[in-house]
Amino acid sequence: MTPFAFKEWSLICEALGSGMQSIILRRGGIAEGRGGFRFEHEEFFLFPTLFHEQQEKVTEVPQLQERSKAEGEVRIDFFAKMEWSRSLESFSLVEKLRAHHIWKAQVVQERFHYKQAGQINLAFLRVYRLLTPWLFPDSKAYGGCKSWVQLPGLQSLPIMELVLSDEEHSKRNQQVLGLLNTE
Repeated sequence: MTPFAFKEWSLICEALGSGMQSIILRRGGIAEGRGGFRFEHEEFFLFPTLFHEQQEKVTEVPQLQERSKAEGEVRIDFFAKMEWSRSLESFSLVEKLRAHHIWKAQVVQERFHYKQAGQINLAFLRVYRLLTPWLFPDSKAYGGCKSWVQLPGLQSLPIMELVLSDEEHSKRNQQVLGLLNTE
């Protein structure tokens, strides 16, 4: 199995992994190429990055878990399955999602208007916690302003548990879809 990972701020990975949020809003990075960003994979690991000043750009800082790792090592704690995605071209719709993520309004607005495009990508995720973290050596291949990275091969998926109950997950999904269907 060739696993892929979605690079995201470590605080957002923690918010997803703690159940604080179930969505990702992404415009894309410089290294996304001419085609721009798209959700390329339906199943992926969450690759935490310390890129950019994160705490100043979120409304709430998730309670950070003690996550030990050695220097030059990557630690993966969460896996996600994308249930659905959508391109949002109305900022009023994006604003309705405010209670479903921890990014500050200014960050979301900057992403939406990046290069004056007036668009942002939304994905609704089912998140899983790895019972044993996946540790492997860091590599230059994981660097840069890109959203997707290919990870070392795996024989099988690690043992995982759901972050949210089926009931809570379904409730959130209906809430988000309900907000998007108001325009």
